[in-house]
Amino acid sequence: MIIKYSKSALKFLAKLDKKSVDRIRDAINGLTRKPPVGDIKPLQGIPDNRNRLRVGSWRIIYKYGVENQLEILYIIDIGNRGDIYK
Repeated sequence: MIIKYSKSALKFLAKLDKKSVDRIRDAINGLTRKPPVGDIKPLQGIPDNRNRLRVGSWRIIYKYGVENQLEILYIIDIGNRGDIYK
């Protein structure tokens, strides 16, 4: 499975310290397993099957897709609990 990050997700990761980035990356790698591992919930009111993964006070918004028969995990956004859903 290929993991693709949005620009906003990469920008958020660039601001964090290495320990926090490693913690988030470990959680994202858990999403590539069958079944996915972590505190996962589907987002309500959004039609394209987005989910959120909770890692401490951070939230990772993601969805799965297929391109040329390859499974892709799209990391749409990463942010703090209070700001991510706005």
